[in-house]
Amino acid sequence: MGTVIQYKQRSNDDRHQRWERLERADLLQQYDDLKAQGLSQRQVAQVLEVPRTTLQAWRAYQESLDACPAVVAFLHSVPGLAFLHRLVVALHLVYTEVGACGIRLVCLFLRITGLDRFVGASYGVQQRVNGRVEEAIVAYRREESARLAHEMPAKDITVAQDETFTGGLCLVGIDPVSNYILLEQAAQARDQDTWQELMAQALAGLNCQVIQSTSDEAPGLLAYVEHHLGAHHSPDVFHVQHELSKAVSAPMAAKQRAAVKAATKAEETLKRVQEPLAPLKGVRAQRSSGPGRPPKATPCLEQAAQDVEAAHHEHQRLAGQREQVTQSIRAIGHAYHFVDLERGVRRNGTLIAGDIQQHIDTIRTIAQQEGLSETGLDRIEKAERVVPKMQATIEFVSGYVRQQVRQLDLTPPVSYAMHAHLIPSLYLERVASTRTVTAGEPLRELAERMRTPLFASGGALSHLSLAEQSQLHEAAAKLADVFQRSSSNVEGRNGYLSLRNHQLRGLDHPRKRVCLTAVHNFFLTRPDGTTAAERFFGQKPRSMFTAILGAVEIPPAPLSPPLRAVG
Repeated sequence: MGTVIQYKQRSNDDRHQRWERLERADLLQQYDDLKAQGLSQRQVAQVLEVPRTTLQAWRAYQESLDACPAVVAFLHSVPGLAFLHRLVVALHLVYTEVGACGIRLVCLFLRITGLDRFVGASYGVQQRVNGRVEEAIVAYRREESARLAHEMPAKDITVAQDETFTGGLCLVGIDPVSNYILLEQAAQARDQDTWQELMAQALAGLNCQVIQSTSDEAPGLLAYVEHHLGAHHSPDVFHVQHELSKAVSAPMAAKQRAAVKAATKAEETLKRVQEPLAPLKGVRAQRSSGPGRPPKATPCLEQAAQDVEAAHHEHQRLAGQREQVTQSIRAIGHAYHFVDLERGVRRNGTLIAGDIQQHIDTIRTIAQQEGLSETGLDRIEKAERVVPKMQATIEFVSGYVRQQVRQLDLTPPVSYAMHAHLIPSLYLERVASTRTVTAGEPLRELAERMRTPLFASGGALSHLSLAEQSQLHEAAAKLADVFQRSSSNVEGRNGYLSLRNHQLRGLDHPRKRVCLTAVHNFFLTRPDGTTAAERFFGQKPRSMFTAILGAVEIPPAPLSPPLRAVG
C-alpha cells in the first residue's frame, strides 16, 4: 500500500509576512525617494534596514503586473492601499448587508474591474473579509447602543409589535415615530412570557417608558401588554379592514367572477342560436304575413337574449355591491383619525366609533343579502369587537395630550391654540407625509391655514419669543405622533426580512440577523439625512462605516495575480 500524503491547500491566511502591506508600501516610497537623492540600492537597503534583494523583488513584482504602471504605482502606495481598503469594505457593506447581493458578486466586481491584481478576489478570501465586516457591525451595534442609551433624554414611546415566521419565528418591535428597531430576535414561542423576556432585554438601559403598544389582536401580545407592560393597547386598523376584506370582499369577488363566466356563456349560447337563423331571415319575412305556425326557434332566441340580459344585470349588481363594500372598508380607515381630515378639528372617540360601526353595519347587510357563509359573518363580528378598543385609543390619546399640555403650564389662550390648532395641523402634515404629493397637498394646505394665524401679528403665539415658539412647535409635534393606529412599519420590516430570507436561503444565522438590524438602525437614512438611531436617541451616532473600516484589516494581496507576458 502506498503512502498517503496529506496535502493542505495554501491560502492567504497561511502566509506570515514580515512586512504588512501598508508598511511595505511606505518602505517602497522611501526607497524611491532615497534613490532619487542619488543613493545606491545597497545604501538605501542599509538605511531602511531591508534586504536589497527584497526591495528588488518588490519592485520587480509591481513591474510584472498586467496593469497600467500608473495604476500599479497608485494602488501599491499608502494612499492607494487606503483607497483599496475603503472600497472593498464598502462593497461588502453595501452589496451584502444593505443590498441583497452575495459574496460571489463582490468577487465578480473585483475581477471585471481588474482589482483582482491588487486584492484577493477568490470566494474564500472575500468570505473571510465579509465575516470580519459582520463581526465589526455586531460590535459597533453593541457599543454604540450602550453609549447612546447612557446619554439618552427621557421620553415616552409607542411600540409597534408583531411576529414573523420568515426564517423561523422572530419577534419584532419598532418605535413607529423614529422607525428604530427595538427588538428583532428569533424566539421559540410568541406567548406573553417570551415577549416579556425579550422586550425586557431590549428596553434595558433605555431612558424611555412605553405608554402604548400597537399591534394586531394576537392573544400573546394582548396578554403581554396588559399583564407585563402595563401600557395601553392600540388596535391596528389594517387588521380590522383585512378581516372585513376576507369576510366579504373575497367571496364577493368570487361571485363576480362567476357572474362574468355566466354572462360569457349566455352570450355564446345566444350566438349559437342566432347563427342558424341568419340565412332564414328572408324566408321568415315572406311567411310572416301568411298563415301557419310561427318558427320554433323564436322562443329559444328570446330566452337566450333574456339570459344574456339577466347575466349582465347580475354582474353589474355584484360589481356595485362589491364597490360599496370597498368604499365602506376605506371609509373605516378615513374615519379612524385623531383629527378630522376635512375640517382639521379634533374628534372624540364616541363619534369615531359610531362612524366605524355604521360602515360595518353596511358591510354586514350586504353580506347577509348575498347569503355569504357563517365564516364570513364571524369575521365581521371579530372586526366589530375591536371598535370599542379603537374608541378607547382615541380617549387615551386625548387624555395623554391634555396631561402633557397641562404640564407645560401655558396661559389659557396658548393652551387652547395648542389643542385646537397647532397639534391638529401637525397631525395633518404627518398624515400628508404618508400619501402621494398630490393626495397630500389638500392636507398640507389646511394645516398651513390653521397654523399661520397663530404666529401672525395678534395671533395667540405671536407674543412668544422665537425660542418659545420653537419649543411649543416641537412639543406639539411629539404630541401629534402619540396616536398610532397601525403597525405598518413592522409589516414592512417583515416583508423585507422575507426577501432577505429568500436571498440568503435562511435567516437562521444569528449574526446575519443582528447585522440587518444594525444597518437599519445606524446606517440607512431618511431624506433629511438622519438615521433611526439618531431620531430615537436624540443624538447623532458615530459613523458605522468608519468604525467598520477601523476594525477590518486591509484585504490581502492575491497569491497569483495576472502577470504581464515576458517578451
